[in-house]
Amino acid sequence: MKFISPKAVPTHIISGFLGAGKTTLLQHLLAQKPEHEVWAILMNEFGQIGVDQQLITKQDGYTVKELLGGCLCCSSQLPMQIALARLLSETKPDRLFIEPTGLGHPTQLLEQLTEPHWQSSLEMRALVIVIDGSRLHDEDWVQQNLYTDQLKAAQIVVLSHIDRMTEADQQAYLALKQEYKTYVQHWIEAEHGRVELGQLDFIQQPLQRKIQPLLRLQKTQLGDAAEQEIKQLPYHYIETAQGFTVAGWKFSKRWQFKFYDLLDLLCAQQDWVRIKGIFNTDQGWKSFNFNPKQFNYKSAEASIDNRIEIICQVQQDWFEFEKQLLACRLDEVS
Repeated sequence: MKFISPKAVPTHIISGFLGAGKTTLLQHLLAQKPEHEVWAILMNEFGQIGVDQQLITKQDGYTVKELLGGCLCCSSQLPMQIALARLLSETKPDRLFIEPTGLGHPTQLLEQLTEPHWQSSLEMRALVIVIDGSRLHDEDWVQQNLYTDQLKAAQIVVLSHIDRMTEADQQAYLALKQEYKTYVQHWIEAEHGRVELGQLDFIQQPLQRKIQPLLRLQKTQLGDAAEQEIKQLPYHYIETAQGFTVAGWKFSKRWQFKFYDLLDLLCAQQDWVRIKGIFNTDQGWKSFNFNPKQFNYKSAEASIDNRIEIICQVQQDWFEFEKQLLACRLDEVS
């Protein structure tokens, strides 16, 4: 199904973790609609009962449509494609806002909406992630994989609930900005969700991440096979942003690694900015959080996978690192 429009519609994804304040932000943005324009909103509820739509005050000039059940980021694309095409054709909006569920992965949604199918219909604006400033002190909260994945997808971060932030939250915010400076271009501190539309109205930069087989597997492939992107584990990716390179690997959670061999390997790395990972080891699940001043590791809850990311500003031999990383495996369970 392809929607034909005389002009591409400026489209904003407003994402963020559960309870971050996405709907409050959206309410303030909608209040800035020029009288002569028509705006549309596509909201995604994970459950079967819509609530957010009821929180958006009804008024002339914009239409709200909810997509219930599942996550439009990662479930079947067909319901989202149909709902979005219908919303565009019925309302012919001048601007579109999409609010995914807080349980979603916005990168996957952005990948869908930047496919050639939609390029004549949608002009994607910078992906916005809303985070709750009053919860930044909660280490267990901010280190959840879904939370960190959303931050890595962000071009703009809106900090909400700033009036409730403690000194610990403020310190955590400064550390967060430093940690994600390779990803986020704009940080906005929003009092009660008040943000000017102009602060968000930037063109989305092209996605530069390519998920590929492990480097050692690519050595055995011929022709274009190594260029094919994959979705299943194990895989690696390398992306660049703002002069930094981020290299990451993900493996099945059933893979187990030798803890001390893994620790020795990570401590031996050079010329990096940040190393973060979580692994199933012979000493239990362990998380690693290295910066040039501190090498921190500790016991952790079981993760959905083994994963590691290394951020650096100089060229590295990633094939050699992967070879040494795989040598730390304790078993051969796939």
